Amino acid sequence: MAHKSHKYYAVRKGRQTGIFTNWQDCKAQVHQFPHAEYKSFATQSEAEAFLRRPAPAPVPLKINQITNLVSADAPVVPFVADSICVDASCRGNPGKMEYRGVHTGSGVEIFHSPVFPVGTNNLGEFLAIVHGLTYLQQRGSAIPIYSDSRTALLWVARKQVHTNLPRHAPTEAMWQCIDRALRWLNSHTYPNPLYKWDTAVWGEIPADFGRK
Repeated sequence: MAHKSHKYYAVRKGRQTGIFTNWQDCKAQVHQFPHAEYKSFATQSEAEAFLRRPAPAPVPLKINQITNLVSADAPVVPFVADSICVDASCRGNPGKMEYRGVHTGSGVEIFHSPVFPVGTNNLGEFLAIVHGLTYLQQRGSAIPIYSDSRTALLWVARKQVHTNLPRHAPTEAMWQCIDRALRWLNSHTYPNPLYKWDTAVWGEIPADFGRK
């Protein structure tokens, strides 16, 4: 019988640094910790080597829209603190869904949707991004928006959604929100950059509901 592979989580910057042998212990050190630095490895020796290496100095951001900001081997760079980050929570997929947006640097919640009876995580992320765009446009702000959903970012860029979620009574309220979001995207432009949150480098997105 094949043995389940074991991971070693090395935390170089967090509430407590060192090597952890399960994700929950690692998450307790890095979740919503500013500029957390950590990485998983297949062997303990690799994790120890990561801890011994000095952290690279920050470099100027070279940001491409709707891409990861850094690759696995790139220097650790800070995110833009004066920004909005969004996330969705779906209990079941599909299932009860809600989304919210928070100020990335402070963690202060800016908006929070009602709970939709039936939805999907990607649709929630999509609605959250558009909600953030409308919120910022109303205030004349051009700050960035972060999402950890590449799918939702592509849907916003393409101004269309691809989902198998049926449209019927339990989902009608959410579909009406999707219709409004698509109409807004097709009738407005916006200066706000949309960026992919790099969970592997920065930890969980600050808008995370903490229900994983």
